[in-house]
Amino acid sequence: MRTFLRSLGLSGAVALLCVGPTSGQALAQGTPLGLDIYLPSPADNRLTSEKVSLGEALFFDSILSADGTLACAGCHMPENAFSDVLRTSLGVNGRPGRRNAPSLLNRGYLDRLFWDGRAKSLEEAVLMPISNPAELGITMPKLIERLDGDARYRQAFREAFGESPSEAGVARALASYVRSLRSGNAPLDRFVLQDSTALSEEAKRGRLLFKGRAECWTCHSGPLLSDGDLHNTGVSWGSPDTGVHLRSGLEADRGKFRTAPLRDVALTAPYMHDGSVATLEEVVEFYASGGAPNELLDPRVQTIRALELTAREKAALVVFLESLTGRR
Repeated sequence: MRTFLRSLGLSGAVALLCVGPTSGQALAQGTPLGLDIYLPSPADNRLTSEKVSLGEALFFDSILSADGTLACAGCHMPENAFSDVLRTSLGVNGRPGRRNAPSLLNRGYLDRLFWDGRAKSLEEAVLMPISNPAELGITMPKLIERLDGDARYRQAFREAFGESPSEAGVARALASYVRSLRSGNAPLDRFVLQDSTALSEEAKRGRLLFKGRAECWTCHSGPLLSDGDLHNTGVSWGSPDTGVHLRSGLEADRGKFRTAPLRDVALTAPYMHDGSVATLEEVVEFYASGGAPNELLDPRVQTIRALELTAREKAALVVFLESLTGRR
């Protein structure tokens, strides 16, 4: 397997993993500071180094795209916290996507995936871009035919699953690799563990605002700084992309999108589900102004406008957000 990975220019380095005491979870040794040491995983897809290594190979291989030119890593770039630098990514044959490609770091902890929360597991989520005509655009039978025709992949699937390449194997391998992408040990985490020098004075002021008067913590809470819920903040209100409403048909869901986790947020510009906000300064300004008004706007966003944050307070919030960049 490692020879195969090296042939693709990959290291094959993976986290050490073992089965934890709780059903459906893995205990990840060397968990980055600030993250839960228990990483959820399905009972039928326990994490192993063989699965993670195979998933890494698939993730960086353009064999997954219809025209053989694009890999998962083309839109989820490691140097950008596994997100894209474009507002909306380009798929096979340059086809424009509809939404911004979000970071994949720490996604193994989420129970709602994609901006509209439509996938409930990584195993489900990782297959959707493969067959999407605007993304990788390949049919699963064609992909399995390609993988089965590659002796290296046949061997890798046997090592990971004891069988030939299959749709279930692709899903489990890619999901396992994404689960291994964790980032923590940010300056904020070290500060919380009593390292008073980990944050600058301005970042400390930003932290107090974030958890207090600015009310950011209302939606950006917990280890990932996201409640994982769905909210209408008014982003792209009036556009054809109505978020959760597109799949539910419920008027109350119009304009709702999942709260983005904020770890490593300084590396993932542009922001929002449509990539319409270029900088963290603009993100803070958007929320400080109370979002984009509409009849279904989340009331928690509306209250922020009344706070009338000063320029100095907004700057402190940006510095705090920059302190969320972790180590992998």
